[in-house]
Amino acid sequence: MHSLLTQRLALLQSQAPELLRQCHHGLEKESLRINHDGSLAMTPHPQALGSALTHSQITTDYSEALLEFITAAHSTPQAALAELDDIQRFTYTELGEELLWTHSMPCKLPAEADIPIAQYGSSPIGQLKTIYRQGLAVRYGKAMQCIAGIHYNFSLPDELWPLLQRAEDNHDAPQAYQSQAYIDLIRNFRRYSWLLMYLFGASPAVCASFLQGRPHGLDQLDEHTLYLPYATSLRMSDLGYQNSAQSSLTPCYDQLDTYLDSLRHAVSTPYPTYAAIGTKKNGQWQQLNTNLLQIENEYYSTIRPKRVAASGERPLQALGRRGVQYVEVRLLDINPFLPLGIDAQQAHFLDTFLLFCALHESPPMTGEECRESTANFALTVKEGRRPGLLLSENGRPRTLRDWGECLFDAMEACAIALDHAYGGHAHHEALSHMRQRLTDPALTPSAKVLSQLKREHCAFFTFARQQAAQHAADYREQPLAPAQHSQFQASAAASLAAQAALEAEPAVDMDRFVADYVAQVH
Repeated sequence: MHSLLTQRLALLQSQAPELLRQCHHGLEKESLRINHDGSLAMTPHPQALGSALTHSQITTDYSEALLEFITAAHSTPQAALAELDDIQRFTYTELGEELLWTHSMPCKLPAEADIPIAQYGSSPIGQLKTIYRQGLAVRYGKAMQCIAGIHYNFSLPDELWPLLQRAEDNHDAPQAYQSQAYIDLIRNFRRYSWLLMYLFGASPAVCASFLQGRPHGLDQLDEHTLYLPYATSLRMSDLGYQNSAQSSLTPCYDQLDTYLDSLRHAVSTPYPTYAAIGTKKNGQWQQLNTNLLQIENEYYSTIRPKRVAASGERPLQALGRRGVQYVEVRLLDINPFLPLGIDAQQAHFLDTFLLFCALHESPPMTGEECRESTANFALTVKEGRRPGLLLSENGRPRTLRDWGECLFDAMEACAIALDHAYGGHAHHEALSHMRQRLTDPALTPSAKVLSQLKREHCAFFTFARQQAAQHAADYREQPLAPAQHSQFQASAAASLAAQAALEAEPAVDMDRFVADYVAQVH
């Protein structure tokens, strides 16, 4: 009996073999601005880069120093990477003596109180964005918010879903079928995402200053560096994105409606610890509200269902009204050995993995399986390269390597289908290349980071600062062509004008503006 994956791929091959060429790919990359000595840049967002509020390609995430580069959705990952390269190349020319930190775990940070929160100007929406970040500071601390990563946005062709729906004799509304298919993808992603952490985790060590005296359970590599010998991604461990309130939040991924209901409850339900803080202190905003989540984006998930929102529309509203359009993969570390932190080979593997998750059978997850998947992920980020590491599959122990080999075998057909659509062998070659990391852990980015630290007898901070300087020099030696540079300058100027226009509008009462915004959850 053929599996669902086999049936779906056979259908594509027979009826629409080129359809997979219409997948879309987008990238979001975060990078801290640093001074030449490796310390956090305390300067405002450079005006030459435009407005962080209104620029479509260059903004900030949590801190004023945490740049975020955003590409459009492209038909190939190479095109998305090329746009990211252009954005980064332009940015380097406008930073003066400053550099971009090339690791996910931060540089040496100043005292917690001195880490600057991102500022977006005096417009109501600009103030709201800063208030939200102030809320993150009081809830989670500022240091955690300076961790950086790469988000990979991916969608399958809209024409794929009616084809599958007809073949499966499904009579749901088309929008409901497509949304459910993406939710099914997300469930499989949660089952198997430990594999991505093993293959691509690149943060096995951290500057000791990041912990700032907190208990951590890490080993000491040298006076200034903490690490775990088999870790793949401390960024994704409980040392990174952690919070006792969020640990109680377990959105249900059985259906889109149950997922949305979980988040609506979280953004509408007061949490005692946050209620004790209040929304204002001495007239100064502390957070948008005292609920478990201020807004839905506060939930730190490894993958999100997404829909492009209209102006003024909340993400929850966009998903509820028009369904899932794409997924946002949020667990990727920045690979410090790569100029962009990611390359085409990794993107081709991700496409293969996500196609597998979308087309493979994805039964509902029981509470026990949810806990098992969470435990597998947590074990892999801290001990993924440990020889013979045992994960748990349906309650039975299974070695990471053996399970990984079986997943690679299952993904083979997906890689072949993608190569048939695009032409060439890029996806199959990516699969073969990454399989080598499964058999030889020394080839993983996390192992390479530790190997270099030990070989050169240098601290994590020293190693990362040297890489930042080298990447900057490489980019500055080959700036954008004058015409491209002028286009970026024009975009920056237009974004500043757009922010000024927003700030010229009649003043509004911020209490009412915030209350109206946070109330829009349906």
